[in-house]
This record gives sequence, structure tokens and C-alpha cells, in this order.
Amino acid sequence: MSTEANRGTVHRFVDEVLAGGDANAIDALVTPDFVSHTWGITENGPASLRAATERIHGSLKDVEFTIDDEVADGDTVVVRLTSSATPTGEFMGVPASGRGYTIGEIHWFRLSDGRIAEHWHQHDGLGLMKQLQAEA
Repeated sequence: MSTEANRGTVHRFVDEVLAGGDANAIDALVTPDFVSHTWGITENGPASLRAATERIHGSLKDVEFTIDDEVADGDTVVVRLTSSATPTGEFMGVPASGRGYTIGEIHWFRLSDGRIAEHWHQHDGLGLMKQLQAEA
């Protein structure tokens, strides 16, 4: 697949899965042997990613992801983005308080035959916790 096609797949993943919480889109966007290196998924494969997506989006509202920068070369696409949401239930061990967050994230993808085969993720966890647990 071309670099442009791989960029399109990653944009769809960001829009449909990360921002939209559409777990049904996962089968079309990731390989059957998908590996998540850093997303807290205990097992690899689309089923674990689907379960994590449903769990996360089940406790968030007003989810937004904006791609700020992107680097793509062959089968590798990296995006730096800004994410924001408001927890509606317990999220990352913190009870819902009505406070939202906005943080920076970096997602690194390796694609195979136009689908995401591997994913690495780094985010501002300290900033996230400070915003969720800040005094009102």
C-alpha cells in the first residue's frame, strides 16, 4: 500500500475508533494479528482492542481527537494529536467529577497491506490525572 493509503487508514482509525468509539470499524482497520504495545491491552488482536474501545468510550462523553502533526513513510505513520473528553463514569481509576481533560498524545502505527498491524501510544498521563483530580 502507498504511504497516502496508509495515512488514510490511520486517519480513519483516529476518527472512527479513537474519537468515535466505533468498535465495529476495528475489523476493517486492523490486522487479525494486531499488536498493541502500550495501550494496556492484555491480549493482542482485534477482540481485545474492541473491548478496550467499548470500555473507554462507555465512560466518556464529548470525545475529540485533533491531529496536530503527522509523519508518514511507507508502512509507518506517526501522529501527534490533542485529545479531550469528559468522563461520565470511573475513568482510569478516578470517579467521574464532571471535569474534563485536554492532553497531548503520540500514536505510532505500523501497517501491513493497508491495515494497522502494530500500535504504540504515549500520552500526558500526569496532565490527565491533574485535570481529573483538580480541586473544583
